[in-house]
Amino acid sequence: MLKYNTLSAVLIFGSIGLGLLACDEIKSEVASEIISNTEAEFVPDKRVAIFEVKTDKGKLVGQTNLPEAHDLLLSRLDEAGIDFEDHIEILPHADLKDKTRALVTISVANLRSSPRHSAELATQAIMGTPLKVLKEDDNWFQVQTPDDYIAWVDAAGISLKSEHELGKWLTSDLLVFEAMTGQVYSKEDETEMVSDLTAGNLFLNMGTSNKHWAIQLPDGREGWVRKNETKDLKVWLSERNTEADNLIKTAKSMMGLPYLWGGTSIKGVDCSGFTKTIFFLNGQIIPRDASQQVHEGELVDDQKNWDNLQVGDLLFFGVPGNDEESEKVIHVGMWIGDRSFIHSRGRVRISSFDPESPDFDEYELNRYLRTKRIVGQDSEKVFPISALLK
Repeated sequence: MLKYNTLSAVLIFGSIGLGLLACDEIKSEVASEIISNTEAEFVPDKRVAIFEVKTDKGKLVGQTNLPEAHDLLLSRLDEAGIDFEDHIEILPHADLKDKTRALVTISVANLRSSPRHSAELATQAIMGTPLKVLKEDDNWFQVQTPDDYIAWVDAAGISLKSEHELGKWLTSDLLVFEAMTGQVYSKEDETEMVSDLTAGNLFLNMGTSNKHWAIQLPDGREGWVRKNETKDLKVWLSERNTEADNLIKTAKSMMGLPYLWGGTSIKGVDCSGFTKTIFFLNGQIIPRDASQQVHEGELVDDQKNWDNLQVGDLLFFGVPGNDEESEKVIHVGMWIGDRSFIHSRGRVRISSFDPESPDFDEYELNRYLRTKRIVGQDSEKVFPISALLK
């Protein structure tokens, strides 16, 4: 493997015996190694960052949403004496101008792995969620969610904003929808619907009546929501916490909800979308996938010692690693006490590690890996929802 400081020697050798083409090939090979090392340093997880760079006929081409990685790459190439024309696209794309932020405008927006409806459902984002916008492709927008997940959303599900416009909206008088599901009505008599709603949806407070709030959705549509299903966001946030009773109550309120690959809402959840939603509805943002969640918090158990576990601990399941293959974390659930945990497999259900329980789950017991505790811990990837409003 070539090292950066060998380049000058290689080029000298090339000048006295190597053809120009060979020198260019070696130059590209060294540059590719520097690119690869920079990518590995800045993008250990391609779900949450973009660094797609390569060399092409004396040029650096590709894209990234990490300006610091781009700058360091150029510095490293310069240090190695390698000269390439820089054609790397820095996201957000210039065509967006100042519309580099967005708000979700429908109850649940489906975010997909590529810009088409037939693509895999990667994750979801609910009404009022602030998004970073990276680029546009045929009326689809590549966006990044507050938990850093990158995916594509149909333009019909968002409203583009400038940084200023988004900041103004986030600091306005916001309401949050508390019930699991509901509606925005065009009139107080509730005869016509403007939009459906799901738990956690955000919208502007435009006034009040006896039984309803007058509200405005993030795209400007207006209507009425029931007071007993809605609360002032600041009050709602002040009441959120990850105490055991709250986590169990929220989790059990979703019992029977169907499994949906990529789902992170009341309309359907996958395993990690379920645990993410439990914490979200109690005021906490956690990473999107089980393989990301497993890296947060502190290790509680990896020996099936259930006495070490507390309500809210996350249990991870999968395939242990060995000398030939890395560990695969493919499932997650939340401990609710009494040797039981709640999780989404087929539907949201309760399973037990007690062989005498009717909920005994030998399948999950056999693929148990470890338990992590994230309750009460803040980090770069585990933080309160209130941080998004600052």
